[in-house]
Amino acid sequence: MVNHPAEYKWSSYAANAQGADTELIKPHPLYQALGMDVASRQAAFRELFRFQLDIGVVDEIRKATNGNYALGNALFVHQIEDALGRRVTAGRAGRPKKILNMLL
Repeated sequence: MVNHPAEYKWSSYAANAQGADTELIKPHPLYQALGMDVASRQAAFRELFRFQLDIGVVDEIRKATNGNYALGNALFVHQIEDALGRRVTAGRAGRPKKILNMLL
């Protein structure tokens, strides 16, 4: 796609990191929490994109997003499962095996 969000025409990066004036983008509360003034918010936002993520991490994020799974360590995953009351990790592929005559 692009090497950096600043290169993507439809990214909010220009507004949030560089102060480009646009009527389409309104400051999000999380963005506003990045700093006490415009300059500090822009600097903090730019810092979020300073380093490129390892391709393995990007793949993990993509798989979790596409599968609607939680991404994190075992404790985090367990907490999310408890909170939601459902599994939040990938299951085994295929149908479950039938268990015949268990009570016999």
